[in-house]
Amino acid sequence: MGVANRLDLTLRLVQNSERVSVSELSQRLGVSEMTVRRDLDALEGQGLVQRVHGGAVATRSREDGAGFVAREPWQAATKDRLGAAVAAMIEPGSRVLLDAGSTTVHVARHLVDRAPLTVAVLSLQAAVGLADRPGIDLLVVGGRSRPGERSFVGPLALRTLESLAFDCYVLSIGGVHAEYGWSEFSLDDAAVKQAALAQAGRTIAVADATKLGVRAFSRVAGLDAVDTFVTDTAAKDAATHPNGPQTLAALREAGVHTVLA
Repeated sequence: MGVANRLDLTLRLVQNSERVSVSELSQRLGVSEMTVRRDLDALEGQGLVQRVHGGAVATRSREDGAGFVAREPWQAATKDRLGAAVAAMIEPGSRVLLDAGSTTVHVARHLVDRAPLTVAVLSLQAAVGLADRPGIDLLVVGGRSRPGERSFVGPLALRTLESLAFDCYVLSIGGVHAEYGWSEFSLDDAAVKQAALAQAGRTIAVADATKLGVRAFSRVAGLDAVDTFVTDTAAKDAATHPNGPQTLAALREAGVHTVLA
């Protein structure tokens, strides 16, 4: 396991427990306690965990309003792997709608390798990443930039989406729950996602495994609204993600093709 992926998993283990010990992390990760302590020091330096006697606790929840800038470095290695997996599913020549979110920024970086493409974006970060790239016909959907998230929302964004049709929508999501379906923490973001789903020939949802089993504030759609779901392999590990296997099973039962990257 590379250092970046080990940090990703360490952070998840801490976030999913009220408190986790160094010895438990050592056993779970298959590394020495000295390595665990060094990794926890690195995560503490980023403000993501707090060291306590014999272990660590999370300093913030997964979605506590920290905003895009704070979340962007979290699990970066995992998100980049997911981004590459999603981009590989996009056929050159397609018209793609790319959702806002820290994971879809990584999708945008890899979409350059799938050119030529027409890509419409719902975030400032994705727009910057794709601007002036050879073979990318970039469309910025527009609307109000939601403070802290830099995602485009509001009536202007909705009207723009209603006037366009896409071969594929890459959906970023706040939570996916076996019974509740796909959901978001913001009403504005949920409304944009609902409009986007209606305009796409197919939808690929992408999220790291921390989102499985999460029931966010605003329901976007039922599980069967998505064709393919891409997440990381940790989703099938009940030790790190207790709701992961159950959620994956529910997705498959709903006819959603699941890909573990």
